[in-house]
Amino acid sequence: MNMIVCADSRWGIGKKGELLVRIPADQRMFREHTVGNVVLGGRKTMEGLPGKMPLNGRVNIVLTSKKGYTFGDAVIVHSMEEALLELKKYEEDRIYIIGGGKVYQEFLPYCNRVYVTKVDYQYEADTFFPNLDKSDEWVMTHDSEEQTYYDLEYYFTIYQRRDG
Repeated sequence: MNMIVCADSRWGIGKKGELLVRIPADQRMFREHTVGNVVLGGRKTMEGLPGKMPLNGRVNIVLTSKKGYTFGDAVIVHSMEEALLELKKYEEDRIYIIGGGKVYQEFLPYCNRVYVTKVDYQYEADTFFPNLDKSDEWVMTHDSEEQTYYDLEYYFTIYQRRDG
């Protein structure tokens, strides 16, 4: 299973339910990885998607405690257990966890790869991703050349879970 996230220099990922920054190349990379695959996100994350609709060309799974909730043609699950059962229908490499903060924390133990767009800037954030650089369980296996969007510098990185 994979995760995909954009984080600032303190691993901040959001504030008041919104992304900290929108970088077109990051959005392109997200699309390239997830089209034709499975995305799982929490209700607020999914409702924050463009057009407030499920992502086209993907199987969308929404994790929410709200009973009777619907979101377009998305599959709705109400617990971690139900989510993990639903995800067993798909190849692990095709699954992408897309947030938010609580969903990332709950699913991190089940993931083997995390795609992180690291933004070299510190935003005012209220939601954070676990700092993989300080974890013995994770190692960065890819770090792109410096990218820029106006005066913002960022990097595309990949973290892999260490074996054993």
